[in-house]
Amino acid sequence: MSKDQAIGGIIFIVCVVLIIGYVLGMFFYPNIKDALGWTSPAYETVKYWLVAIPVLIAFVAVLGIGAWIGWTMATTPPPKPIEEIEAEEKKEEKEKAAEEEEEKKK
Repeated sequence: MSKDQAIGGIIFIVCVVLIIGYVLGMFFYPNIKDALGWTSPAYETVKYWLVAIPVLIAFVAVLGIGAWIGWTMATTPPPKPIEEIEAEEKKEEKEKAAEEEEEKKK
């Protein structure tokens, strides 16, 4: 197994554990709390945070990606106009043709 496959396997296992924990917390929290004898926060409070935290993470991630795109656009110089690129290509073609003619003369 390669290093990438091992990392992929770890990511998979962590995600599956988080999915199971999320579903258990979202739908079976009262049963788990009673079974374990916890005196923890109310079910509504736990449900609120189980929704609020992923929403916050997603919101921050989307804004972070937007900020990165904006930064990239702001700091990247504009490309050359197409006319300049075409002129350079024509010049290179002419130079190449001239070199070929010189080689033929030799």
